[in-house]
Amino acid sequence: MTGNVKDSSIDFDAVIIGAGFSGLYMLHILREAGFTSRVFEAGENVGGVWYWNRYPGLRCDSESIYFNYTFSEKLYKGWTWSSRYPEQPEILSYLNYVADTLDLRKDITFNTWVESAHYDEENNKWVIKTKEGECVTARLFITGVGCLSAANIPTIKGIESYDGEIYHTSRWPHKQIDFKGKRVGVIGTGSSGIQVIPIIAQESKHLTVFQRTPQYTLPANNHLLDPEYLQNIMDNFENFRNEVRHKTNGGFITKPLNRSALEDTPEQRERIYENYWNKGGPHFLSGSYNDLSTNPEANETAAEFVKNKILEIVKDHKIAEKLIPTFPIGAKRIVIDTGYYETYNRVNVSLIDTKKEQIIEITPKGVSTTEREYEIDVLVLATGYDAMTGPLLKIDIRGKSDISLKEKWDGGANLKTYLGLANSGFPNMFTITGPQSPSVLGTVPIFIEQHVEWIAECINFLRENEIVEIEATKEAEEVWSKHAHEVASKFFYAEHDSWYTGANIEGKPKGILVYRGGFQLYRKKCDEVVNNGYEGFQLTYRKNLSNNNSLIH
Repeated sequence: MTGNVKDSSIDFDAVIIGAGFSGLYMLHILREAGFTSRVFEAGENVGGVWYWNRYPGLRCDSESIYFNYTFSEKLYKGWTWSSRYPEQPEILSYLNYVADTLDLRKDITFNTWVESAHYDEENNKWVIKTKEGECVTARLFITGVGCLSAANIPTIKGIESYDGEIYHTSRWPHKQIDFKGKRVGVIGTGSSGIQVIPIIAQESKHLTVFQRTPQYTLPANNHLLDPEYLQNIMDNFENFRNEVRHKTNGGFITKPLNRSALEDTPEQRERIYENYWNKGGPHFLSGSYNDLSTNPEANETAAEFVKNKILEIVKDHKIAEKLIPTFPIGAKRIVIDTGYYETYNRVNVSLIDTKKEQIIEITPKGVSTTEREYEIDVLVLATGYDAMTGPLLKIDIRGKSDISLKEKWDGGANLKTYLGLANSGFPNMFTITGPQSPSVLGTVPIFIEQHVEWIAECINFLRENEIVEIEATKEAEEVWSKHAHEVASKFFYAEHDSWYTGANIEGKPKGILVYRGGFQLYRKKCDEVVNNGYEGFQLTYRKNLSNNNSLIH
C-alpha cells in the first residue's frame, strides 16, 4: 500500500512546518511509511530554533548524550558529541548530519514562511499558503514550529530611533559581531541574557546590563566527554534508549533522594546542596530532595543556599543583592551558566535594576532611564520568546467554520488542547510538543520522538481503516485541560509569572502552557488513548461520506 492520495487535486498526504528536531523526524518517519510529505522551513537550512538562535555563549541545558534522536541506533552511533552540554554550532552540525544521513533536504522547501493554513471542510483537506506565493494542499497539517521560536520584541518607546547596532538573541546575524572597544547594553536576564552576558563582558569596553527580574542560575560545570564513557553508552545503546524514553523528564538519569529536605539537619542539607552544586547543571533541583518543587519550606532551604552562593561569588554586596531572586527556586525555568555571577566582579560591567531605575525610552545614543542616559554603541535584546502558543498564533490557522486557532484559544485565555497534540474544530491537524504537552520540561528531542511516533502510528491507523477525519472532541479537551491545571497547581510555577504561563508577554493571558505531570504519566495517557481506539477523538470513515474522499490511500 502506498501513501499517495487518490484525489489528484491533493498535493501531499502531509505538510509539515519547520525543519528542526520535530520536522526532520516527522518527515523521515512518514516518508519511510510511504506517505508523501513536504516540509516548509523559513530558514535557508535545517535546524529550526538552532538555526535562528546563534548568539555567543548559546549552549543547551540538556546533556548532549540525551539531546539527540534515539530512534536509530546507527544514527546515534554515527555522531560523537564533544562536551557535556553542547553548544549551538555543534547542535546545528548534528541536525545537518541527520538531514544528510537520511537524505531529507529533497523534501524540504527552505526560505519559505507559511502564512496561512485553512481547513477545507467540503473536501477534507488543508490549504496551505506561503508568504512567497505558493499554495499547496494536504490531507494532514502538522506543526513542528518549536516552543521557543517566536521572538518577544519589546515595544520600548523610541527604539526605532536608535542609531547604533541592535540585535535580538533569537535572530542573531550569521556573522561574528565585534564588541571590542564598544559600549554594549543588554536588556534582559533570562536564559539567553545569562548566557550571552559573560561573553560580551570579556570582549566589550563596557557592558551595561538592564535587569528586570533576577533569576536563579546554576553552574553548568561543562567538560569534555570521556571517550570511554561514550563508548559504554554505545555498547549498551538499547538499555540507554529504553531508560531515557521512560524517564520522567526524558533524560537526566539522576533520581531525587527519597526524602524531604526538612528531614535532614542544616549541616546535612548543606553537604547535599554543595554536592549537587558542584555536579553542575539542573541536578541541583531535580536530583537532590524530592519536595523542592512542591513544599515551600523545603524550597526555601534550596533557595537560601543559592542566595548565599551569590553573596559569596559577587564581591560587591550591593550588586549581589540586586542579583538575588525573590521567588521560589524552580518557579521559573532554571538556567545553567558559565561564569555568570563572576561576570559582575568585572570593572567593565554595570548592573541596572529596572524596577527601581525604569527604562523610559531608547534614544538615538542609547538607553534613557529615570535616573540618566546610558550611551550605548551596541544594544542586545535578550527579551526571550512568546513561548508555546506564540509560534502557532503567528500563523493564520483556521479550522471548521473558518474559526481561527487564535479565536478558539481566545488568544490564550481559553487555552484548551487534547494532549497538546490536537484541537477540537481542527481535524487532521497535529501539533508536535504543542501547548499542554510536557514539551520544554525535560529533554525536548526525547519528547519530540514520542510525539512524532504517536502521530505516525495514528496516521497509519487512519490509512488502514479508511478514515477521512480525526478530530479531538470538546469533551476530551475539557478533561485534559482540567487535568493539566490540577497537576500544575501542585507546583510553584503555576503561581508565579514566567514564560511558562505566558506572563512575560504584555497583554498575553496567563494560562497553563506546559503539562507538569511528567513524561511517564503523559506517555501512559497517550498509549491509553490509542489502546482504547483513539479515545477522545471523533473519527469519520470514508464509507460514511457522500464525497467518497479517502484521507490517504
